[in-house]
Amino acid sequence: ARRALKAKRRDRGRNRDAMFSAVANTVVGGAGATAARGVLAVTRRLGGTALPTRLAVRCASNAAAAPSLHGLLGDDADVTVASVKEYYGKVLKASSDLKTSACTSIAAPAPMVAEALKKVPKGVSERFYGCGVPLPLGIDGLHVLDLGSGSGRDCYVAAALVGPSGSVTGIDMTAEQLDVARAHVDEYAETLGWRPNLKFVEGQIEHIADAGVADGSVDLVISNCVVNLSPAKDAVLRGAYNALRDGGEMYFSDVYASRRLPREAVQHEVLWGECLAGALYTGDFVRLCRDVGFTDPRVLSTEKIEVTDPELADVCGEAQFYSITYRLFKLPAGVLETECEDYGQVAVYNGGIPGHRHRYELDDHHVFEAGRPMLVCGNTASMVGETWLSPYFTVHGDRSTHFGLFDCGPAPGSAAPSAASASAGACDVGGSVLGGGSCC
Repeated sequence: ARRALKAKRRDRGRNRDAMFSAVANTVVGGAGATAARGVLAVTRRLGGTALPTRLAVRCASNAAAAPSLHGLLGDDADVTVASVKEYYGKVLKASSDLKTSACTSIAAPAPMVAEALKKVPKGVSERFYGCGVPLPLGIDGLHVLDLGSGSGRDCYVAAALVGPSGSVTGIDMTAEQLDVARAHVDEYAETLGWRPNLKFVEGQIEHIADAGVADGSVDLVISNCVVNLSPAKDAVLRGAYNALRDGGEMYFSDVYASRRLPREAVQHEVLWGECLAGALYTGDFVRLCRDVGFTDPRVLSTEKIEVTDPELADVCGEAQFYSITYRLFKLPAGVLETECEDYGQVAVYNGGIPGHRHRYELDDHHVFEAGRPMLVCGNTASMVGETWLSPYFTVHGDRSTHFGLFDCGPAPGSAAPSAASASAGACDVGGSVLGGGSCC
């Protein structure tokens, strides 16, 4: 009887596989069929039941060529992309559906940003999933690119901040999210009283140029809890670096881990959608930044993420997760150095950035008081004197004389060091729990 039951189940499985393979061949041909069979295997391994949806998503995104199939989420880039598209496009209907605090904002935004948020259409805000507010102030007239813009909330706010002379482009691969983002632009224009230069394009953040974004065409790249979802983070960072002009910046919030995650966590489908399975160990992230060209990544803020679901917490083990806002400046090759070097330079914040009348925080331990000269390392001098921030700063001195390593500890009178830098000494590269750039 047991043998007969096993045979019946085996036949039923073969018939189902044949049916889905036939559908795949009909829809997109041989390459898509190979991809679809891979999704079928992955979904079966993960215990999933939504086979038709996942198969359709995978077929649609793989009509060009058949990928190399490893059979597990996290091992195959296309499987990961398909899973993320389904989770954010079909599974999540509102931010209340999330199972962790990873994709929600904890810290209060700046008052000016908070006011702009109130004007964002409700239909856009309700579909927002993010882990911070990666929106610097003082960006009037800049050209902004949002990677993984989703429902477009941050793009709407950025459009208000850059004003009529600036522009904002959001790129996302999820059709459902793009539909939401595009549907409310006219309503938002009425609220603002002027039509913003705001557009949303379909594409993958690993292939920014393919979405029509030219190299050296933007001043600011933002992203909100999205890069961790990418199976090719190096391609994302490299694309952002290429899209930026010299003096531009990638200013973004994302999820990071205190260690490299166990394989079980990396392959967990829900953890991928919740932004945790793809979280990079911060030490690896710093190394990746430097490989791409972002030589000195700076931590602006850090918030711990709570995994509230007991089952997910057990899969994660002792790994700790953090929402970190990083600042990655692009300057000509050789300007930023891997260590903090002392050239006797002094920088003065002249004021003028909205919301920062009395002080400006460059990162978690460089706080400039308006009008007060501050001794800075060569990298910091370049970040405030040779980037989009330069209109607000005056830098005295050059690099003609070198005085050795610079002590980039916490600035006098600044807030206590964050978790990202508390255990690191001066110029201790990656020495803290969470890592950082030269000035950590």
